[in-house]
Amino acid sequence: MLKTVIAASALAFAAVQAQAQDRTLTISVYAFAQDEYKEILYAPFEEKCGCKLVVETGNSVERLAKMEANRANPVIDMAVVSMADALQASRAGLIDTIDTARLGNFDKLYDIAKDPNGDGMSVGYTFYSTSIVYRTDKMTIESWADLLKPEYVGHVAFPNVTTNQGPPALYMLGKALGKESPDLKEAIAAVGENKDDIVTFYVRSSQLVQLMQQEEIWAAPIGRFSWAPFTRLDLPLAWATPKEGQTGGMNVMVLAKGAKNPDLALEFMDFWLSTEVQAKLAEKLVDSPANREVEVSGAVAENITYGEETARSLDLIPSAVALDNRDAWLKEWNASVGQ
Repeated sequence: MLKTVIAASALAFAAVQAQAQDRTLTISVYAFAQDEYKEILYAPFEEKCGCKLVVETGNSVERLAKMEANRANPVIDMAVVSMADALQASRAGLIDTIDTARLGNFDKLYDIAKDPNGDGMSVGYTFYSTSIVYRTDKMTIESWADLLKPEYVGHVAFPNVTTNQGPPALYMLGKALGKESPDLKEAIAAVGENKDDIVTFYVRSSQLVQLMQQEEIWAAPIGRFSWAPFTRLDLPLAWATPKEGQTGGMNVMVLAKGAKNPDLALEFMDFWLSTEVQAKLAEKLVDSPANREVEVSGAVAENITYGEETARSLDLIPSAVALDNRDAWLKEWNASVGQ
């Protein structure tokens, strides 16, 4: 009888352990702002779902490589990546279709975030605009092409093509020059012709604040998420609204193919997309909200990509164009600019 009781207890304990393990959600995210995410997103979700959240961080290359290496036995349930990386993962068969009918907050999203790649494999949770920060007392920016004016180009920093801001800036420069093409060849050539005058081809936006403060540069294309530090400088700076418009980027959620906890992953996605969570992340200047119901203060709105009009105005590079031309962009850049 005692053995039977012990055996039953052991089975019950094993069942509890298995159930606890089943309520573990493993996510793969960027390393950025993890303290804020823990406070606003991770801890509240754990409390809500009665589950455990395991967070893996790293850059896109590392995290996609890990998904590929573990495709037969996935070690994560969901990930957040760029639009282009989501398409790359989709092409590689690493992610699954997202059942958006199970996302209660899906209809609250801006249209550009609902199915960014048009394949049903991703949902946008934040996006950003890319434009030009510039000294209003030194120059006027009405077009992306103004960056290459002889009187301005010697005071400009331009993003390297290998950065997130490089291709979008080249894309808009090409539009301004009337040479819009997926290979960015004409835009890269124009930058190459001015490479000796351009102050630097930056790889980190953090470099720019010091250069601007030291008055070594007057202008640079940046993502809106980099704007806040410039507002703290005692300089007359503005965010340009060029006539060709603004471009930018979007980060999206994806569901790992063969995920061990797909239901929990969808629950977490929906929580992240909720008006309350998106608003709190926006107020902390962590993410620009993809949820159109989010309302923020004027001061916050000035430092993020915000609002229906802005969302509609973004001219994003299609993911397929980015993926299919990355190698050609780098080759052309190395030949023309030589960085």
